[in-house]
Amino acid sequence: MSLYNERGVSAQKEEVHAAIKKLDAGLYAKAFCKIYPDYLAGDDAFVNIMHADGAGTKSILAYLYWKETGDVSVWKGIARDAVIMNLDDLLCVGVCDNLVFNSTIDRNKKRIPGEVLEQVINGTQEFFDSLKEYGINIRYLGGETADVGDVVRTVAVNGTMTSRWPKNRLVTNEKIKAGDVIVGFASYGKAIYETEYNSGLGSNGLTSARHDVLSRYYAEHYPETFEPSLSQDVVYIGEHRLTDEIKVDNTATIIGKLLLSPTRTYAPVLKELLTNHFDAIHGLIHCSGGGQTKCLKYVPDNVRIVKDNLFEPPVIFDLIQKASKADNREMYQVFNMGCRLEVYTDGSNADLVINTARKFGVDARVIGRVEPAARQELVIKLKDEEVRW
Repeated sequence: MSLYNERGVSAQKEEVHAAIKKLDAGLYAKAFCKIYPDYLAGDDAFVNIMHADGAGTKSILAYLYWKETGDVSVWKGIARDAVIMNLDDLLCVGVCDNLVFNSTIDRNKKRIPGEVLEQVINGTQEFFDSLKEYGINIRYLGGETADVGDVVRTVAVNGTMTSRWPKNRLVTNEKIKAGDVIVGFASYGKAIYETEYNSGLGSNGLTSARHDVLSRYYAEHYPETFEPSLSQDVVYIGEHRLTDEIKVDNTATIIGKLLLSPTRTYAPVLKELLTNHFDAIHGLIHCSGGGQTKCLKYVPDNVRIVKDNLFEPPVIFDLIQKASKADNREMYQVFNMGCRLEVYTDGSNADLVINTARKFGVDARVIGRVEPAARQELVIKLKDEEVRW
């Protein structure tokens, strides 16, 4: 059993999928988000889409960082994470404007004071304000903030995003076909709409990252940050403190900043592509939970996905892999490994997609292709290894 499973989490969320298998799958089975008829207005030309997600256990990292450094502004990054994990999923079905967002914050009032709530709530609105510059309008309708100390040890930051969207501007992944190329967008670096270097980690796999990289010090000083029934063999087994220095591209930073880099949104890039080059996009996949295997849920059943030109994983993933001793198979199905968005398109449109991303400071390249196959398959080719699913 992997350390990831021993800690009570699952990259593939098999039990969740089993629990929801009887629910309505929506109008398009391969679409990245569930899409339903326009129940709100009854217009056949529109659909309703709602998505719920959050920052996950990244909020525990923020809690530790805040306690260690006193920097309360770290919570604004958690606000962004909760928004982006909704927004970028909706972008993958074509929704790029006129959204509404409600937040859900569950806190342990004994440990999470009002100043933290202010950072999360105000940070959410500030992020929405920054997106307006790129033509992405999101209305913040408030939400629920509950004091539930008997349920949560620290804080859980989540949200729901909703849209009523024209049916003829949807990306449903039904156009993905053998012969397509896959343009990957880097999850790391510094986009023109980011204020500092982004490690690329995002908001997935943080339970693994936290326990594998950080030292026993955190188990001893912050027992509220882990499930007490876990074996001590999997709790904070690393060597580092959040304030330990590390170099990235010859620039000094600290491990805490790498672990807490806000999830990168691709909203400005996709806004331009979806508005001006909609027909060039055959499919969109956000490599969130499930990492590089996420595509298997959304591509056709009769194709082989070959990824043989992925980005060199940035520093944070090397740090996690060395600490956890995880093999490549586990790393690539838990983490995005430096590539968190896939655009499926014709080879003739690849340069258009790549150049659009680079205009915003987001590195992009053709990372693979779609081949015909008798059954669905994924092949990831690395320097010295080939991994298959």
